[in-house]
Amino acid sequence: MYKLEPAKRLLEKATGIGVPDKRRALSRVRSTKPTKITFKPDGYVPNNARVPLLLYRKAVVLDGDPAALLEAIFNANGWGEAWRNGIYDFVHYHPRIYEVLGVARGSATLRLGGNQGRTIKLKAGDVLVVPPGVGHECLEASPTFLAVGAYPPTGTYSECRGSYQEYLKTCALVRRVRPPTTDPLFG
Repeated sequence: MYKLEPAKRLLEKATGIGVPDKRRALSRVRSTKPTKITFKPDGYVPNNARVPLLLYRKAVVLDGDPAALLEAIFNANGWGEAWRNGIYDFVHYHPRIYEVLGVARGSATLRLGGNQGRTIKLKAGDVLVVPPGVGHECLEASPTFLAVGAYPPTGTYSECRGSYQEYLKTCALVRRVRPPTTDPLFG
């Protein structure tokens, strides 16, 4: 399935077929309050004690091509560089940028906040906004699981895996990241 998505995405970008327009995409976003979760540093993953991770349950009413819909929503709100895939099955974090993760299909159990973090189950239509430094990994996924990720225009993509050596270098980087100017769901 993951091998098909990049080709499908290229075809959608080239032809526009299956990609909802901005108005239609934004009409599929449900007005919902996020659950806010903060994570303290654990010595391996810096996490982000100042900025909460946002968990939006059933945030998007999915229809048509759910991955194209999520991409269109994120793009409409200024979050680009989108990808479609699963979520890595090892702890990782991005010390210099925020990340949004939308569940297009299936379900998955994630651990957030590193090895001592919190386990949550995500389903299609759920969206996470992950602040810089917050560790995340997929523990288990349904066979149909597909996530769409994207990034705000500010920040620099990089990826770390949660080692003591990285931790010492990245704590300062995490503190310097400015918040995005828009929310990936609500602008």
